[in-house]
Parts: sequence; structure tokens; C-alpha cells
Amino acid sequence: MTVERALRGLAGFFVMVSLALGYWVSPAWYLFTAFVGLNLFQSAFTNWCPAMWAMQRFWLKPPASCCGTEVRGHTA
Repeated sequence: MTVERALRGLAGFFVMVSLALGYWVSPAWYLFTAFVGLNLFQSAFTNWCPAMWAMQRFWLKPPASCCGTEVRGHTA
């Protein structure tokens, strides 16, 4: 699994959990949903996210388009 795929999964999990917590526990949890959304938005432009850094440090490989590897017949 690549970092990008794991990041999408983690973000989706956090959004779903924070929406459930906002509904059943406290509306303040919607702020966490907004934080996750803003983080995803900025990472679309900067290609950097704290979660990506942590995932690369622990176990996940970098995206295939990184480091000069071949992606679908093209070199990066």
C-alpha cells in the first residue's frame, strides 16, 4: 500500500468518525471534520501532509510517481 492510498483511507475514517461523534456526542466534533478537510485541501496544492510524513517514517512506501520510478509507461 502506498502513502497516498493510506492517507485517503485515514482521512475518510477520520471524517466518518468525527461526523458520528458530532451527531451523537457533541457538535464540537465537526471542527475536527473541518480540520481534516482543510488539511486535505492544502495537501492537494503542497503535496505535503503531516500524516504522510508519519506514514513514510513507519512502514509505507512513497507514491509511485516519486523518486524517478516508472509510472504507467512514463518516467517521473
